Amino acid sequence: MSSRNTRSAPFAAGSAMSDGERLAMLDELEQSGLGWFWASDASGHLTYLSAAIAARLDVPLGELIGQPLPTIFAAADREERGKSLALMLGAHKAFAGMAVRAARRPEGTVLRLSGQPVTDAAGHFIGFRGTGADITEEYHREEETARLARYDSLTGLSNRHRMAHNIEATLTAFRTARRNCAVMMIDLDRFKHVNDTLGHAAGDELLKQVAARLTRAIDRECEIGRLGGDEFQVMLPDVDDRGVLGDLAMKIITMLRQPYSLEEGRCVIGASVGIAIAPHDGVTRDEIVRAADLALYASKNGGRGQYRFFSGELENETIFRRRLEQDLGTALREEQLFLRFEPIVEAAAGTVSSLEAHVCWNHADRGIIDEEEFAQIIEGSALLADVGRWAIAAACARACDWPDTVRIAVNVPVPLFLADDFVTLVADAVDAAGIAPSRLELEISEAVFFGDASVVDRALAGLFKLGVRLTLDEFGSGYSSLAYLRRAPFDAIKIDQKLVAEAERHDSRELGLVRAIVALAGALQMDTMAGGIESAGLLAALTECGVRYLEGPIFSEPVDAAMVASEMADGAWKIDPGAERTRRARRRTVFRKIQVIHDDYAYEVTLRNLSRTGALIQGLADVPKGTQFVVDLGGGQLAVATVIRSNGDVQGLEFEQSLIEDGSGGLCTRNRVSPYALAAAGTPLAPLAPGKFLGIDQGTAVPKFGYAGAARAETV
Repeated sequence: MSSRNTRSAPFAAGSAMSDGERLAMLDELEQSGLGWFWASDASGHLTYLSAAIAARLDVPLGELIGQPLPTIFAAADREERGKSLALMLGAHKAFAGMAVRAARRPEGTVLRLSGQPVTDAAGHFIGFRGTGADITEEYHREEETARLARYDSLTGLSNRHRMAHNIEATLTAFRTARRNCAVMMIDLDRFKHVNDTLGHAAGDELLKQVAARLTRAIDRECEIGRLGGDEFQVMLPDVDDRGVLGDLAMKIITMLRQPYSLEEGRCVIGASVGIAIAPHDGVTRDEIVRAADLALYASKNGGRGQYRFFSGELENETIFRRRLEQDLGTALREEQLFLRFEPIVEAAAGTVSSLEAHVCWNHADRGIIDEEEFAQIIEGSALLADVGRWAIAAACARACDWPDTVRIAVNVPVPLFLADDFVTLVADAVDAAGIAPSRLELEISEAVFFGDASVVDRALAGLFKLGVRLTLDEFGSGYSSLAYLRRAPFDAIKIDQKLVAEAERHDSRELGLVRAIVALAGALQMDTMAGGIESAGLLAALTECGVRYLEGPIFSEPVDAAMVASEMADGAWKIDPGAERTRRARRRTVFRKIQVIHDDYAYEVTLRNLSRTGALIQGLADVPKGTQFVVDLGGGQLAVATVIRSNGDVQGLEFEQSLIEDGSGGLCTRNRVSPYALAAAGTPLAPLAPGKFLGIDQGTAVPKFGYAGAARAETV
């Protein structure tokens, strides 16, 4: 028995069996696999191990004997590392049912270990004796059952229950550590259309591809889950910079809207994202998830394909937007809408070849709502097609006053293009204005091709017969397909503005795509157009690529009809690009109360408009230029600003740090005052209210400026 001299007679002898018989029985038991044994000394080093166990572990027995047990075995479950074998051995307490693997073979056999402490006749601890069993198959079955309970079976992402548990646990721990955590809610746009047209199998495959793209898009520590259907959730620990989160949300939206290749066919979807950040928008899981849901709802209502940060005023904004949409009917009836025109310049001659019509609104209460803000309001409205009808008729009527060589371009809403009477509408507008059909240029989004093919083809054929020019808009946005170009009689391709912007930032690859689009258009005998050009460098690059028609702030912002008439008075309008021209920071018309703080005194003023770089306030008298205010935009958003203009009770402010886009046409500060900092000062930890954040008592300091008695707005 010299080969088994490490055995320490671990089991009590039976009275009717000799030592030899007992040892033979144990050998047979070990060889059968029904029972395996191990033993350690007082210091935790292995003194005995059944040879069958070593064979199952695929580690030579001689390399195991004498080694510390904690270096031989490791917990099998990666999420149960806290059950340390070293701690159990060190406590000299019995244990049972511990699932372990060989530390050298982390993907190998799984054993269930049990052990009992052993003492000598004097009661001194001398080691452990125990048993083991191979539970590999049972363990994998249980692990798969547990995985299915925690993970989505289709995508492999965390499921709703796991996400809820992890967010709850993370926020609880982070509240003590005063750390931030962001939660994104993501909802797919047009997913139901894929299910309805291509079938549920295609929908399932699409969801798998979406999950894979989400995993690639987020290159930082996070937890991604599918909550069911086409709704996803992302938890991002230690992120509160809304600039970073906005960039990440836009990256997700861009990746998810790229075409998908499925066995049943090719499809394109989109995504909307809502973002909330703890502790700014809530301190519990319920608060944060509800805030992210509200932000998602706002982004979908804003036109889809957008992201939105939570704001305490989202519900008020929803009501306000609904009121504006209700006012649209009045705007159409009472002729409150008007057009501005953006010049499109032929690169070679430098002359204006056409003007793109933009719809604006002279609202009775809010004043002028410019083209960008109006586009946000009208998107998704039931009156979108009606506004498009008005725009085509009004644009043609204006063009009749211009030289015959100048065209008018109008963007066509998808619902209007798919309307039964669209071609008749266009023909009537051209006839009423008395212009040649070729002077009307209709910019058509690729989204129309997701409609009924027979309706689309009939409309395209009718427009071609009528003789109007057709431009395929937003080419390169992710939907682009050669099938569209073969199918439709387009005269021009308008390169997607996002691709143009990327070409300016990254140069080589994107400019290569622009060159490829120009070459493709040339082969199909189509013109090319690019918009949004601000810099001389980008202008030179696009011209060198061969883009024929150019548009953007480097030439001109949209101008009113009187300006166009003045420039066209001599028969031609030539524009030299201005190197110093850049797109002015667009000001959103606002009408609500805010606070501005100066010398520890909070003044309530009316915010009249807002841009990335500044704001216009009304309500204070005798404010000199150069005065510094802290502008409280609500919800912990503080912006340091300097008065650069002062006229009576109106002041123009310039921000020290520019605001950032909130993804849906709004603006916000990059960072906010942390509720943890307020809690340290004695304020209870809670989400920040949208209104008066600082709570400065207007009697704590002598006011320097007086109220001018101007009309003061009520917050919507």
